[in-house]
Amino acid sequence: MKTSPQLRLSLVQTTLIWENPKANLENFESLLLPLKGQTDLVILPEMFNTGFSMDSLKLAEPANGLTFSWMQKMAKELNAALVGSVITEENGAFFNRLFWVDPDGNSDFYNKRHLFRMAGEHEHFAAGNKRLIVEYKGFKIMPLVCYDLRFPVWSRNQNKVNETRTEVKPEYDLMIYVANWPKPRTATWSSLLVARAIENQAFVAGVNRVGEDGNGIEYDGASALIDPKGDVISNFQLGEEAIKTFTIKLDDLNAFREKFPVGLDSDGFEIY
Repeated sequence: MKTSPQLRLSLVQTTLIWENPKANLENFESLLLPLKGQTDLVILPEMFNTGFSMDSLKLAEPANGLTFSWMQKMAKELNAALVGSVITEENGAFFNRLFWVDPDGNSDFYNKRHLFRMAGEHEHFAAGNKRLIVEYKGFKIMPLVCYDLRFPVWSRNQNKVNETRTEVKPEYDLMIYVANWPKPRTATWSSLLVARAIENQAFVAGVNRVGEDGNGIEYDGASALIDPKGDVISNFQLGEEAIKTFTIKLDDLNAFREKFPVGLDSDGFEIY
């Protein structure tokens, strides 16, 4: 009998050391090593090696730089995939680039589409224009970055529906948001994670940092895993530094999609 895919997710909610990649990587290594054999996917915050800095000129790494190499090493060591974003330079442009690295040596990336202009991110980084969907352990996964959460069209699960509207093939099963989402807008973060899970009929994992950054901005975390019905499977205490691991099952998702097939009535569209 064929076993339905299951995926163990580890959400890492922690503080970040301001603009210090070496210290952050050392800290994350000590945090992650106990996860060996206990997880399939480790989700790190946005700009996990520096904090949400706009000093792209000073902090940018090449696409195959120190942090990417560290992610490759840790993925192999843990026998698990890693995902998180890093300030990256390529061909003279700077990106808030999310890397996906799996234990078999496969990797891919997504450049953050929506740049947070209230912090001037659009003045220091170039925007991405292509979504990333990876297949891993039987799940289709789409990772996004922070401010992308506010834009439901970009996040939309574009269902492929046949002409008679009797069959539907969703693009993804799990959506991930990695973030540095400030404390004053924590309620917005939590509300939008639930909304994205409901409207896309998918699991949603959101990982946010805690602590205070070099600009005096505070972060409460509120990382969470949401099921396709919009129910919170588990969340973190505000301000809590912790790693929590959960198992999601594809059978649970497919059963809900079959019972409540809203995807059959979804609208087709193109993004330009």
